[in-house]
Amino acid sequence: MKKAIVVILILVILLVASVGYIVYGFYSNWDYKKQANAYQRGAQYGFEQAIVQISGMAVSCQQVPLTVQNQTINIVSVDCLQKSQPQ
Repeated sequence: MKKAIVVILILVILLVASVGYIVYGFYSNWDYKKQANAYQRGAQYGFEQAIVQISGMAVSCQQVPLTVQNQTINIVSVDCLQKSQPQ
């Protein structure tokens, strides 16, 4: 009788440990997805703000230098170039 109780107790402990491990795996996956989603939203917001700032400067007839790797270009609104040319 005592061996049966010990075996049942060990099985219950193993079952609880297994369920805990599975729940922890689901929680870790959920937390990772939540953090990745927050990172993606932050990156998207940063891209949007960069475009807003660049376009705002270009529309106000300022040259906007953009550097990609080791190349730099200046962006100016076409409307500003057309205004400065005599007709």
